[in-house]
Amino acid sequence: MAGTGVFAEIIDGEVYKYYADGEWKKSASGKSVSIINPTTRTPQYKVQACTQEEVNKVMDAAKAAQKLWARTPLWKRAEFLHKAAAILKEHKNPIAECLVKEIAKPAKDAVTEVVRSGDLVSYTAEDGVRILGEGKLLVSDSFPGNERSKYCLSSKIPLGVVLAIPPFNYPVNLAVSKIAPALIAGNALVLKPPTQGAVAALHMIHCFHLAGFPKGLIGCVTGKGSEIGDFLTMHPGVNCISFTGGDTGIAISKKAGMIPLQMELGGKDACIVLEDADLDLVTANIVKGGYSYSGQRCTAVKVVLIMESVADAVVEKVKAKMAKLTIGPPEENCDITPVVSESSANFIEGLVMDAKQKGATFCQEYRREGNLIWPLLLDHVRPDMRIAWEEPFGPVLPVIRISSVEEGIHHCNASNFGLQGCVFTRDINKAIMISDAMETGTVQINSAPARGPDHFPFQGLKESGIGSQGITNSINMMTKIKSTICSKRLSVCQALKD
Repeated sequence: MAGTGVFAEIIDGEVYKYYADGEWKKSASGKSVSIINPTTRTPQYKVQACTQEEVNKVMDAAKAAQKLWARTPLWKRAEFLHKAAAILKEHKNPIAECLVKEIAKPAKDAVTEVVRSGDLVSYTAEDGVRILGEGKLLVSDSFPGNERSKYCLSSKIPLGVVLAIPPFNYPVNLAVSKIAPALIAGNALVLKPPTQGAVAALHMIHCFHLAGFPKGLIGCVTGKGSEIGDFLTMHPGVNCISFTGGDTGIAISKKAGMIPLQMELGGKDACIVLEDADLDLVTANIVKGGYSYSGQRCTAVKVVLIMESVADAVVEKVKAKMAKLTIGPPEENCDITPVVSESSANFIEGLVMDAKQKGATFCQEYRREGNLIWPLLLDHVRPDMRIAWEEPFGPVLPVIRISSVEEGIHHCNASNFGLQGCVFTRDINKAIMISDAMETGTVQINSAPARGPDHFPFQGLKESGIGSQGITNSINMMTKIKSTICSKRLSVCQALKD
C-alpha cells in the first residue's frame, strides 16, 4: 500500500514529506496542501507546503551535487538508472494505487503507466550511453582558405540543474521522461510535481532514492504554485526547464530568461476522415483516441473533421461503440472515470452548454454526477462553437462535417494549437499530402494520435509547445556542445613540409 513498507519513511503522520539533499523532510512552514480524490471529492492525501527558503536549499544542494555527478563515468550513471527502473517496476502497485486515488486513472492503466515508466528509464540509460559516448572531430582545412592547422574536438556536456514540471494526467511517466534524460546527461534534477499526482510522484522519487543516487542530485518540492511556482521557474539556479501542461507554460516562457525550454502545452488534435477510409478502423480509433482516460490526454482526438458523404455512417458506428463503454470509479477499471477536478468538470460543461445553445446535435443525453461526465459525441458542430476550438480535456468530442479535404486542413491549421493530428484514408499519396499540409508536430496515418513509443520524437507547433521530446531529443536538449580546439604550431607544420 501507498506510504507503507519501503515507502514508510516518506510520510509523517498523514502528510507526505518532500525530498531534499538525499532525505525526506517536513517543511518548516508547518503547512500542507490537500489532494482531493476526484471520485469521492473528499481529501485523500496531504503534502508539504514548501517555503522559498527550502527551495533555495534544494537548488544549492543540486548545484553542488551536479558538479560531481558530471564527472561520474557514463556507464556508472547508466547503472544507477537501471537500478531505479527495476525498483520502480518492483513497486508498481502502491504507486498505481496513488494514481487511482489522486487522478482517477483506471487501475489497469495506472499499473501500465508505472511499468512503462520503468522501461523508459532503462531505455534512456542505454540510449544515453550511445549518444553521449560519441564525440566529433573536425579539421580546419575542410573550410575554404584554411590549412590543416587546427583540430576541433566536440562533445556533449550537461546544462546544470534541470527543473522538471510534469502534468496531472501522467505524473509518473511524464516525470521520468524528464528525469531520466537529465540524469544520464550529467545534470541534477529538481521536480515540482502537480498537486493532483504529487503523492504518486513522491513514491516514484523514493525509487530513485533507493537506487542510491548521490545526495542532493535529485530534489522534489511540493506546495502551492502561487507561493513557489514563479520562484522556482525564475530561480537563478535553474539551467533548463522541462514543462508539460497548459497555458501556464506560456507564462513560464516569458519569465524564464535565457535558459533552454522544453514545453508541451496541449493540443486540439484533429482527425480528418476521407471518403475512402476503413470506417471500422476509423470508429475504433475515434472511440479509443477520444475517450480513453476520459479524454484527459494532450494527444486525445479533440475534433473529428469528416467528409459529409461518410459522416452519417461513422457517427452511427461511433455511437454504437460508445454505448459499450463502462462508466464509473477507477478502482473498477471503468473506461470513463471522473475528470480530475470540479473546476475541470465545470469547464467541460461550459463547452457543452455553449454547443447546445448554438444548435449542435447531441448523440447522447448530457449527463454529469459530480466530476463524472458520461461520454458525449456532438454532431453538426460549427466553427462558431467554443468546442470547435477549445480543448475540453474531457470525454466530449465534436464532429464537424466537411465538404472537401481543403476545408478540413483549413480548420486544423486555423487552430492556435499544433500538437498532433491524424488522417484516415486508403490512399497513401493523399495521406502524405495532407500530412505535409497539416501544421502539427506529428501526423498519424490511419491511427489515433499518441505520444509513444517514448523514443519517438514528440513536439508541438504554435501554442502547443517549444522544442521536441522523446528520449533521444530530450537527452540532446538537456546538453550543450563543448568544443576544444588544438592548433598546430607553425614551426611544426613547416618542419613537416621540409
